Amino acid sequence: MQSKFLFWGAATAALVASGVVNSADLRPVVSVPPALWSWTGGYIGGHVGGGYGRTSFSDPYGLSIYGDVVNTPVFLAGGQIGYNWQTNGWVLGAELDASHAVSDGTNSCLAFSATVVIATCKASPNVFVTGTARIGYTFGLQGHTLAYVKAGVAWQNNRGDIANNNEFRDRDFAGFPQHTTRFGYGRFGGTVGVGLEQALTPAWSVKFEYDYMGFGGPHLETPPTMQFPPLAVIPGNTSSLSSSYHIGKIGLNYHFGAAPRALEWSDASPYSENGTAKAKPIAYTGDWSLEGGSRVWLSRGTFQWDYILAPSMPGDDGIPSSRLTYHGLDGISGEFFGRLDSLWGVFLKGNIGIGRFNKGKMNDEDSSATSDIAYSNTLSSQANGKFMYYTADIGYNFLRGSSYKLGGFVGWTYYGQKSDSMGCKQTASSSPYWICGMPYQQQLIGSQDANWNAPRIGLSAEAMLLERWRVSAEVAYLPWTDFSGRDNHLLRRETVFYDQRGDGGAGVQVEGTLSYFLTRNFSVGVGARYWAIWTKDHSNVTFTCSSCSALGGFYQHLHLRSTAWNDGARSSKPLTSLTETPRSKLRKLRPR
Repeated sequence: MQSKFLFWGAATAALVASGVVNSADLRPVVSVPPALWSWTGGYIGGHVGGGYGRTSFSDPYGLSIYGDVVNTPVFLAGGQIGYNWQTNGWVLGAELDASHAVSDGTNSCLAFSATVVIATCKASPNVFVTGTARIGYTFGLQGHTLAYVKAGVAWQNNRGDIANNNEFRDRDFAGFPQHTTRFGYGRFGGTVGVGLEQALTPAWSVKFEYDYMGFGGPHLETPPTMQFPPLAVIPGNTSSLSSSYHIGKIGLNYHFGAAPRALEWSDASPYSENGTAKAKPIAYTGDWSLEGGSRVWLSRGTFQWDYILAPSMPGDDGIPSSRLTYHGLDGISGEFFGRLDSLWGVFLKGNIGIGRFNKGKMNDEDSSATSDIAYSNTLSSQANGKFMYYTADIGYNFLRGSSYKLGGFVGWTYYGQKSDSMGCKQTASSSPYWICGMPYQQQLIGSQDANWNAPRIGLSAEAMLLERWRVSAEVAYLPWTDFSGRDNHLLRRETVFYDQRGDGGAGVQVEGTLSYFLTRNFSVGVGARYWAIWTKDHSNVTFTCSSCSALGGFYQHLHLRSTAWNDGARSSKPLTSLTETPRSKLRKLRPR
């Protein structure tokens, strides 16, 4: 199963409190001479990141009815090495980085006719390498903030397969020498990016970066498949691939030639203005601090689930028989969040939000489910959608000072979603009214209820760029997921329920915020967030049919896979803020 959501928003505010809440607002404390800091020199570091990718498969047979684009959410971790040259405020640099990626994506492909069995395409990029040139400009009297753009070459390794869907439940049909084409390739491409890097100490800096990467791909042989009616074998052909990725990163760099244990600057405070140090925002006191607020988000989500027949041959991953894809789930949500930092560096943080959506579509695909149809696709609208989520983390700031925090955390996340499917329109079928029966418009035909739970481990970073501006970001990896859900089919004389459980898999959660402190204790901001979650293929489905004398209830061990993801924009850590949502992809089998 797989799910994804996109959120963006603004108008966020946060309130921060600590033991020095009654201190005067940003008034001069001591005069210090400003001193410029040079970015010139070599550095080495590490990074974590995540984001959204897509791999496109061309259809060699003609214009597709549906599919051909595989969404591939990505979590990555790696390292970088580089060198900077600074002239006045301008900084030129060169950087090489390499990342290992965890990613998984699948979708329908080669759906060029309702009388031909379609395929399922999978893609899982696992390595990225980039070599880039950077140009940037420093800000602040001490030049501790570097804004830059970058461009260069990139290389990826991508792997996956093109596998026929259920071929009328006959895996031994003599006309098929190959049912699956597997691929694994490396390709060069290009990359561009923008970023902010903040010098924390003379030795350490943290960077917040967005990268876009684009690649061509090989020409792959597609497996032959079956047509009916009339019964015939469609010979294999050639499909070409291309892929692109949007990645957000947090990086930590060590600069050679500096004292690595120095935690503060010796010449001036980063909050100085005209050589005058100012009282820092309360979030960076060395005492206890508490920050809380709210956010408002606009969001877009996708949720997919597949029902897959059990493997019949060694090495077979299972044959998709039916797929539900919920997409265009545009919603709005509200969130409360908070963070408590202790004087020992230990912190607690979390958020909780609820939202609604009344837009979106659901495509219901079936492949060779009966003897008289090769491919069916129906379209329904979504209504009465609602979702709820939370995260809860505990962490430790292994680097912290008067203008920054950088720490790791472990925690838990939950996301739940419900919606109703309205109407039924046939978009592909050899029998136009075979499934819908008639073009239902506003009738309730089904519903879905999906729930995700997962542990998470990640990196959180915050830094003051200038006197009142703060950038914060976090990247979390979900090493294991648990899914439970119900798919209700109502467009029948009987009511059918599919109760599903899935586990394993992985996920990624990324977010970033830019905040402005109106006062020492109050800030507003804007940001974005992206979530993606997926389960492994081998999961359980319980099928129940009420009022079905012939079927009754039975328990099936099917192969279920799911993924959920979320993108969004958010505000700084104040009293008003932004919310997010995930997207899920699952798979479904519809008995006839």
